[in-house]
Amino acid sequence: MIKVVRGNPTPEELAAALAVVRTRAAALAAAGPAEAAAGRASEWSDPARTVPGRRLPHPGPRAWRTTYWPG
Repeated sequence: MIKVVRGNPTPEELAAALAVVRTRAAALAAAGPAEAAAGRASEWSDPARTVPGRRLPHPGPRAWRTTYWPG
């Protein structure tokens, strides 16, 4: 079920959004169970996503100076 939470889409905008959703669902159904399961494991569930790409400053008397230094 799709519900419009905010705004007032025109019938054309709603039809375009539903076409995208239906096309994506059809592609996942045609892909088969192995490929569909691989597609579900996305980067959102990867714990390494939350780790910054640079080292964080160590606590200390001057740590506040390096808080916003580019990495």
